[in-house]
Amino acid sequence: MKNSIFLFILLVTIGFGTFANAQKITDGQTIDVNGMSVTFNITNKESIEAGGKPYDRYKVSATVKNTSDKSYNIRLSSSPQIVSNIGIVELDCINATGAKLTSKKIELKMKAQMINVTYYAYDKSGKYTNSIIPVIGSYYFDQGDTISDNAIFIVPQGQAPDVTVRSLK
Repeated sequence: MKNSIFLFILLVTIGFGTFANAQKITDGQTIDVNGMSVTFNITNKESIEAGGKPYDRYKVSATVKNTSDKSYNIRLSSSPQIVSNIGIVELDCINATGAKLTSKKIELKMKAQMINVTYYAYDKSGKYTNSIIPVIGSYYFDQGDTISDNAIFIVPQGQAPDVTVRSLK
């Protein structure tokens, strides 16, 4: 019993810590998050019906610009790597339903640096040939760079998207 109470308190504390770092953002607003300018815009609104209930469908866009004096880089090693922590900022729509396979959040991620690699191999006829294949060498977000993405949020009718933004770096 003591372990379950401790676990519950720990989860609530972690959840509150994540929520406490989030800032509210509204349509057309630009806010500063750890030296990055984050802008949120609603580009389209329409009313729809899903499962017999009325909803508002919003097409939204988010943009982050690195206005800080530092760059973010993830360099990959020489062996294949799976990198999952390339997010810069995350915008969460608290009242989004996720109906009809729509989004509940937008995660703006670092840019991938592509490198052309030449490799040599024998083809099916036995001839020794070379080929070029593009591979990801690193992920980056330099000073002055801008990253944008779009999403669709479905919220209960009569409500505007309730969006918060937090830094992932």
